[in-house]
Amino acid sequence: MSPSLYQEVQHFYGRQMRHLDQGEHRAWAETFTEDGVFTANAHPEPQRGREEIEAASRKAGARLAEEGVQTRHWLGMLEVDERPDGSVEARTYALVLRTPKGGPTAVHLSTTCDDVLVRVGGRLQVKHRSVSRDDLQGS
Repeated sequence: MSPSLYQEVQHFYGRQMRHLDQGEHRAWAETFTEDGVFTANAHPEPQRGREEIEAASRKAGARLAEEGVQTRHWLGMLEVDERPDGSVEARTYALVLRTPKGGPTAVHLSTTCDDVLVRVGGRLQVKHRSVSRDDLQGS
């Protein structure tokens, strides 16, 4: 794994999480391939394709806006491995921070995030994401 690939993946995640936290639902969904899959142990079914991923983001964003909460996603402890086919395995720990309007910031969730990234038009996109909340391990 080259240092430039590691840096590229870090930059990708910075941009992707900023889209999510700023409520840029379409831009967030476009960081996934057209047929991208988002699975999570907190969700009964995976989200398949950009349209479902965008719809879920909009729904969550509306709920947070109604609650008056700002979220920030922080990804760290990044591991990056390039596969022989050119795809990239990226694994991170992810913390979700919540700040209610006028209130203190608190860690809301601790998770792992395992991605398969591919290049589409020269840019990285998520082909498959698996998020596993620590509080639901073994569930």
